[in-house]
Amino acid sequence: MKASELKELSVEELTRKAGELRENLFNLKIRRRAGTLESTADVTKNKRDLARILTLLTQKTGVSKAQRKAAQKQPPPQRAQQAAEGKEQR
Repeated sequence: MKASELKELSVEELTRKAGELRENLFNLKIRRRAGTLESTADVTKNKRDLARILTLLTQKTGVSKAQRKAAQKQPPPQRAQQAAEGKEQR
């Protein structure tokens, strides 16, 4: 898959393709461990394609995986405020 082809896709299409590549990569890894994979180059090719797609997703959305994880770990504003008030009363 060429990067120029991927740049034309929307965020939804890129997300769908990333899911498909993850599933395909999983199956390739299982086949490699079972000894039924004919070409190990397919695993490398899939990894690179997935990395290209994830890079484009990050560029298009402007939010990296690390930023998404950090946003999920932060407590909601009400809880943080309640916790601060509770500490002041003690």
